[in-house]
This record gives sequence, C-alpha cells and structure tokens, in this order.
Amino acid sequence: MKKLFGTGAIAAVVMAVSGSAHGFECEVKEASMDKPGGFPERALTMIVPYGPAGGSGQVAGAMAEAVTGLTGVAINRDHKPGGSGTVGMTAYMTAPADGYNVMEHIDDASSAHALDSSRPNPASDLIPLVISQVTFSQVYIRTGETRFTDWSSFVEWVKAQDGKATIANVSKEGSMERVTMKFITEASGMKIQQISFDKGAPRYGALLGGQVDALFEQPGDVRKFLDAGEFKPILTIFDERPGVFGDVPTHREVGMDFDPLLRFRGFYVHKDAPADRVKWLQWAFQRGYCQDSYQAFNDSKFMTVIDSYRDTAGARELITRSVAQYRDVYKAMGLDVK
Repeated sequence: MKKLFGTGAIAAVVMAVSGSAHGFECEVKEASMDKPGGFPERALTMIVPYGPAGGSGQVAGAMAEAVTGLTGVAINRDHKPGGSGTVGMTAYMTAPADGYNVMEHIDDASSAHALDSSRPNPASDLIPLVISQVTFSQVYIRTGETRFTDWSSFVEWVKAQDGKATIANVSKEGSMERVTMKFITEASGMKIQQISFDKGAPRYGALLGGQVDALFEQPGDVRKFLDAGEFKPILTIFDERPGVFGDVPTHREVGMDFDPLLRFRGFYVHKDAPADRVKWLQWAFQRGYCQDSYQAFNDSKFMTVIDSYRDTAGARELITRSVAQYRDVYKAMGLDVK
C-alpha cells in the first residue's frame, strides 16, 4: 500500500493531541466567570448534525449536562442528521450569530472543507470552543461469529465471498471512515460492500442482527456492545496497540502502510458572535470538559487513551493540520479538490 502522507504528519497530530495535559488545564481554568451583560438570559440551542444515539449525540448530551451543571444555563439539543453533517452545518450557518446558538461537529467538517473550500472552515468560519474527544477506529465482528474469529480469518473469508461480504459504515464518500476503509481494502486486497448508515443505532443494529458481516466504528460509540460481550474488535487503526485493546492487532502489524486518520469531536460558535459572549462560552465549554460528569463520560468511552482536550488555539491547530492532511489524501486519490 502506498503511503499517502508521511509519518511525520500523523506523529505531529498525535503529539499535539497527547501533549495538552488536560489535568493541568482543569487546575488552572477559572472555576467561575461573570456573565457578560447578563448573557445568557435564556437557554442555549445546540445544533447536532447527527442523530442522538451515535457518538455525536452522546457527546452532545454529556457536554450539555456538564455545562448546565456548571452554569445553571439549560441547553436544548436540536438534532439535524443528514448528509453526513452537511444538513446540520447548513442550518447552523443560517441561525442567528448571537451566541445563543452553538454547534457540535466532528472531523467531517474539516474533511468537507478540505474537499471543497467553499464549505465552512471550522477553524475560521467558526470559533472552536473546545475539542473534547479524539479517538481511533476499529473493525468489529459479532463475538459469537463462527465464520471468522480474527482479522486474518476475516480477510480470508471475505476474499472467498467474491465481493458479497458486507461492512456497516457511514454514508459520506470522502469521510474519515470511507477513506480509511479504502486504505484497508486496497492494502489487504479484499473486496467488501460498504453498507451505508447515517445514524449510529441502525449501523450497530445491522451488525448485531446479522444484516452485515462487520462494522467500522470507534470504540467509545459501541462501548455498551463491548461490555455486553456482543461485539469484539479484530483490527485497530492506530500506530500502536492501546493498552485496553492489547490483544487486538493494529493495521501496521498486519502489513498496512498508511497513517491513521483520527476522529475528533468538538463544540463551536459562529465567528460573528459577540466577542464577550464568545469568551464566556469558551470558558463554559472548556470548564465543562473538566466537570466530573464529563470526565466520567469520556473515561467510559475510551476517550482517555489519547488526551482529548483542545482549547480554541489547540483546536484551530488540529483542524488546520487535518484539513491539509485530507487535501493530500484526496489529491492522491484523484478526487476533484476545490
């Protein structure tokens, strides 16, 4: 498999992520902050461009709970799934930029801008309040599966199916998941049908019910299935084995030579929101990350394997680097990068 970008690129991303020392950040973050001119005087609205059951819905709920617990300000979540995040992004960009509307989004916003620069740049058209999750991906099968039991037997079985094997994945071409699966299939020489689901619940249900043979996902999103012994990972897409998945091989260990793309989730406000309100929101969401309820949530979702905290400056750095990374990938894939 041809490397599409050098190891230095992903090493820089991982080092930047892992070096943020969120424990220290939480120690020095102000415990309280005066509301600017009484803002907010009513509930905030959080637009979430994915359904409530998937990773975005879960992190949005956890952060809303943390911020409300910290500030006493209610947050109403407005889920607008569709188009792998584009429906929610479009809705958010047309909402009033008064600080009362915030948005949760994932790295799909960065990859969308990388492919088409006319789409919002989350590092400049938006103000990142906090990046609160960074994680890796895995391939899962049912624990009771008998046709294959590990990565090598899975690849052998898939190759024997003459293109009829299936894996559940997201729908958006060019997304982190789709790009990574392209790397995997090319490197392993197997053909597999990717069955598209925009929402997490039906994606997980497809594997659980046997409608698909495997699932591409991040470990925190399927934690309950792992804890219940229903799913098991057979491949980790990361440069080294995380301790909690020490018995699962990485893509590099099975002979794949590509740099892993990371999933990250965070919270944003429009760049035209009043500066004093933005400052308060930055404090509220960054301090919200430090709340015990949110820390417990992240720990339960395997989000402490890589340090997940990035403040506004760190988030912009991660997003800008990721956009450049995706553009290199898309150009190498022969896509029309605008």
